[in-house]
Amino acid sequence: MAQVRVIDADTHVDETDATWDYLEGDDVQFKPDTSFPSHFDPARPIRYWVIDGHRKHRRIREDGKSRTTLETRELQDVAARLRHMDELGTEVQVIYPSLFLVEPTTRGEVELALTRSYNRWLADKCEQSKGRLRWVMVPSASNPETWTDELQFAIDHGACGVLKKGDQEAGKWPADPYFFPLYQEAERHNLPLCFHLGGGTPDFTSAKELPYRGLATTTPAINGIFSLITNGVPSKFPNLRFGCIEAGASWVPWVAYMLRRRAERFDTGNVRTGSAPTYDVTSDVFKQNHIYVTCQIDEDLPYILSHMSEDLLMAGSDYTHQDQSQELLFAEQLLARASSGDISETVAHKIMYDNPKAFYGL
Repeated sequence: MAQVRVIDADTHVDETDATWDYLEGDDVQFKPDTSFPSHFDPARPIRYWVIDGHRKHRRIREDGKSRTTLETRELQDVAARLRHMDELGTEVQVIYPSLFLVEPTTRGEVELALTRSYNRWLADKCEQSKGRLRWVMVPSASNPETWTDELQFAIDHGACGVLKKGDQEAGKWPADPYFFPLYQEAERHNLPLCFHLGGGTPDFTSAKELPYRGLATTTPAINGIFSLITNGVPSKFPNLRFGCIEAGASWVPWVAYMLRRRAERFDTGNVRTGSAPTYDVTSDVFKQNHIYVTCQIDEDLPYILSHMSEDLLMAGSDYTHQDQSQELLFAEQLLARASSGDISETVAHKIMYDNPKAFYGL
């Protein structure tokens, strides 16, 4: 069997009070505080970040369920996280935020202050890992004048991607030309655009109500990819890679079908609005538009791979989070599927190493 090398395409960090130590000058006034419900239930502990007068859920995770520790989740001890990576057989982790997966504020000046502080805090933490911890930077969608400098800072300090929401950010959809300067800067720096599970519209839902949101944070990432394809955005940035992260991959055949059906209906004159499709439904539409996707290991991978190239599928552990996406042993599980003959060993190694290496430009 070939040497097992693993790049974890989707891990996280839990923001902590130290995340905001990089606020400067007038921005210090925007520093988030932590609050607890008036009736604290130790059996179901809940806490919040208080940001600009609104509460955002700040999760309290359990070491047992997350199979991580507070020190590794919050990067209080970078060496401990690296040791855990060694135990898992992981060469590199790519880190996404927790708080910023869903937009935390309605005001642009607050967004800019917090994203700047987060990016600098995480850059300093990851620098201690000597290249084993790489990170996805968070741009301030409401402040386009800052994109050039912020992406330059990110590429200078080990970032390997740019976070993007698949629904509206700053009141604009992903295919809106408003975001083209961001895409241009990402392409110039060889940073992929990463549509992670989440949302661009602030959600101040009580933590007790979170289960009722259903697919509210999953569908935006898929929508972002769909809207880029239907609006021909990838063709405008031929060297920019796009990714759909932590939404699974079972949607791939459905989206391929919907794109094909849309093109066919347009050709027969049944589409009354919009422009002619700019994608080719006779080929792999994901490869054509340089779109990568993270999968869950128990999905129907052979069926998914019949609709997209084996060079585009990746996997991630969802490290620190304790939800349905968590797969700390994804490499072991992929190799088990290869041993059973369900997928080839070549495909397994592409998913766990070659493809994330190509996507993130590592």
